[in-house]
Amino acid sequence: MPHRNAPLTETGRLRLARCVVDDGWPLRRASERFQVSPTTAKRWADRYRALGEAGMSDRSSRPHHSPRRTPARIERRIIKVRVLRRWGPARIAYLLKLNPATVHRVLTRYRLARLTHLDRATGRPIRRYEHAAPGELVHVDIKKLGNIPDGGGHKTLGRQAGRRTRSGVGYSYLHNAVDDHSRLAYSEILTDERKETAAAFWTRANDFFTRAGITVRRVMTDNGACYKSHPWRDALAQTGVAHKRTRPYRPQTNGKVERFNRTLLDEWAYAKPYRTEQERRDAYPAWLHTYNHHRGHTALAGQPPASRVPNLTGQNT
Repeated sequence: MPHRNAPLTETGRLRLARCVVDDGWPLRRASERFQVSPTTAKRWADRYRALGEAGMSDRSSRPHHSPRRTPARIERRIIKVRVLRRWGPARIAYLLKLNPATVHRVLTRYRLARLTHLDRATGRPIRRYEHAAPGELVHVDIKKLGNIPDGGGHKTLGRQAGRRTRSGVGYSYLHNAVDDHSRLAYSEILTDERKETAAAFWTRANDFFTRAGITVRRVMTDNGACYKSHPWRDALAQTGVAHKRTRPYRPQTNGKVERFNRTLLDEWAYAKPYRTEQERRDAYPAWLHTYNHHRGHTALAGQPPASRVPNLTGQNT
């Protein structure tokens, strides 16, 4: 495709070349007529003499020879280390005594997937998916989070002082449910991860999705004990929802809720030095509302989850 500022298209080049070669125009006259330099007019005329109409198309700008390109032997070593050890450019460069930028260019040239796109156990690219409609699949998980002692932890007091206040503060358990299609999240901070607690959470989560106009058809969880229990099974049965478990030792299968867990840690739990656990908990509903209604999601083309939900009222609990 010609550059947008190029004075000649392929048709224009052919017309110029025919004027010079077939009609006998002088180069200067042809260059003035087509608003190009005499050098350009000569180039297209010469190509037309040698190749005919086929010579009017663009050629690759790739050089015929690249004497400074990384030797093929080094490229093979880079690729071998990447495939076998699944290292990034910096670590490969240290091992092979190369510049990290050189390693990165080689990996890019051969279109090797980013490490974040690979399964850690097998090294194969992760097959990413997204269900076509809200409610077709909801991801559920529990995130265990250490409580903040009164007066603050190490982020407020410093690492040494915070270590002395750490013991005995206990844990909070964030029960999270994330819709696969819209990424709409329902979350509660609870005191444990027992089977009765998880079952009651799902009942409230399902009510939340129902109020938003979403009919949940299937739920995916890991293989935690609470998700194998009779109360959990009964809670799903009462709402007519099918249950699917992830493969053992494959948390990425439940990746959307795992990503939500990481987001809440970065943007809420550890976003500021809270002085008490209650202060952090009080900030959670506002953050969750922002996540659902205002925070742009990269998988949704910069739109918030609410943009994909038919009847979201704006109330998050």
